Order: sequence, then C-alpha cells, then structure tokens
Amino acid sequence: MKITFLGTGTSQGVPIIGSKHPVCLSNNSKDKRLRSSILIEKNNKSFLIDCSPDFRYQMLRINHEKLDAIFITHEHHDHIGGLDEIRPINFKMKKTIPVYGLHRVLENLKKRFYYIFSKNKNSNTSKISIYELDNYMDFFLIDYLKIIPLDIWHGTLPILGFRIENFAYITDASSIPIHTMKKLIGLNILVLNILRKKTKNPYHFTLSESLEIIQKIGSKKTYFTHISPFFGFHNEIQIQLPKNVYLAHDGLNITI
Repeated sequence: MKITFLGTGTSQGVPIIGSKHPVCLSNNSKDKRLRSSILIEKNNKSFLIDCSPDFRYQMLRINHEKLDAIFITHEHHDHIGGLDEIRPINFKMKKTIPVYGLHRVLENLKKRFYYIFSKNKNSNTSKISIYELDNYMDFFLIDYLKIIPLDIWHGTLPILGFRIENFAYITDASSIPIHTMKKLIGLNILVLNILRKKTKNPYHFTLSESLEIIQKIGSKKTYFTHISPFFGFHNEIQIQLPKNVYLAHDGLNITI
C-alpha cells in the first residue's frame, strides 16, 4: 500500500495570505503546506481521504489522474472544497466516483454542491454517488479491501477517521473515544493531527496531547499532519520529536 500526503496544512494552508510569520516566509518546501488530504493506492485502486480546496493542484503536482473512491472525514470547507474539481477524472475514467461519509456530512454536500445533485444537472458537473456510513461503523468493503470508519471528536462535532489494514488516518481530532482507541491497536502507521505546541485549542490536539495518544496506541510510526505555521519550522521541530514520530510534509510517500 502506498500513501501520498497531498496536503499537510491547516484550513488556511501555509503560508497564510498576508502573514509575516517566519514559517510563512520560509523558503523550505517542507514548510509550504496545502490543505490536508491523503491518497492511498492499493491493488491498482486509488482512494482519497478528504477533497481539499487544493485538490486540483495536488493531483497535478503528483501527476495522478484516477480515483476509485473518496472518504470524507467531515464537512468543513478545507476537507470538501475540491469536490467540483473531480470532473476531469470523471471524464477520463468514464465513471461516477463514490463518496463515503456520515449522513449529516453528505446532506451538507447536497446543499453546498446542489448543482452536482440536481436532477437537471448538465454534463459538465462532477459525477459522484454517495454512500452513508452511519450504519456501517464496524467496516465496509471496497473491492475486498476492508475500511474501518473511526469515531472521532472535533470539538463537539462527531467526525470520522479511517483505518485500512495496519494504517490509520485521523485529522482534526480533539479527542478519541475509548472504543475507537481499541480499533487502533496494532498499527504500523498512524497519521494524526497536530496544530500547535502548547496553546490549547478546543478543536485540535496540542503536541503533548498527540504524544499521549501515540503512547496509548503504540503505533510503530506516527506522522503528524494538519500543521499550523505556529507549530514551527519543519526541520527544527523534527529533531525535537521522539523516535519514530515524524512531521509529514506535502508530497511525502510512504509504502507499507
């Protein structure tokens, strides 16, 4: 299984428009972060977790032109804003792309992208089919690949993470329920959000909170994503992290 980090930044991306923060002014490519999303390739199939507003450029940047399914963690704009950009993939693959998410999230998509779901839509709109996960919280299958949705809290908003084999992707988490923690035992690779070092945020983990989660899960390797510029420079932070904990960066590839 191949994992590609398409974006590793927060909702505004890094650099932030107009910001004079030193990280936003950095010349290091690892400090330049598009909105968070990840591509998973397995058995000649391609799966996207979240479709960020930067989706078009993210796919062009890695020269990737196919998708077999999209998994949505939640309905915030930085995680769904690129859905209108899948049209060229529809045309090239000559197929509708299935999108999986919670009922609440899919209803939100219908409102935001009403023209995609319109009965009178024209041929130049994205073609997606939607599948609710509310009643499939143990697992669901795509071409014999077992996908396990994970209950996560983003502040007071219930959202999803996903586990596929010995890999799990969790973003925008502020807490992880005990029953979800049990589903994360035995991971080779965990991807987990980190916003800032110490400043408490009601919607995202701080560094100490993320490290505590990692210790409880015992994943062999963990990669941080959804990183704010206020967390610091990539190279400076990386050398401060524990063994087998890494800052992800845009374009990073991992093979499991």
